Amino acid sequence: MAGNIFADLPLAPEALERVETLLAQPGLRIERIVSSGQASPPGFWYQQADAEWVLLVSGAALLRFEDETEARRLCAGDWLHIEPLRRHRVESTATDAPTVWLAVHCTPGIKD
Repeated sequence: MAGNIFADLPLAPEALERVETLLAQPGLRIERIVSSGQASPPGFWYQQADAEWVLLVSGAALLRFEDETEARRLCAGDWLHIEPLRRHRVESTATDAPTVWLAVHCTPGIKD
């Protein structure tokens, strides 16, 4: 299995964010997410049972954690780890070029 993280990026903003699973195995899921101006709906917070490690490959975004007063500005190359059940939301993503995320979801307690 092989591919290119930049393949088939939209040339213009799209109404919906694209989420593609690149690899899925028990306890592990790797996704490419392509945003073009999308944000979490007002009042919506992600709260996942899985841990998530995310890398902003290109573009820009504001990511907000419920327990922090300010959103974090993410630029290409920035990564962070989101603990299971930590409430977070995407405040905004760039509108002038695609924002490409690499998200690695890991189920706590899964062992080989």
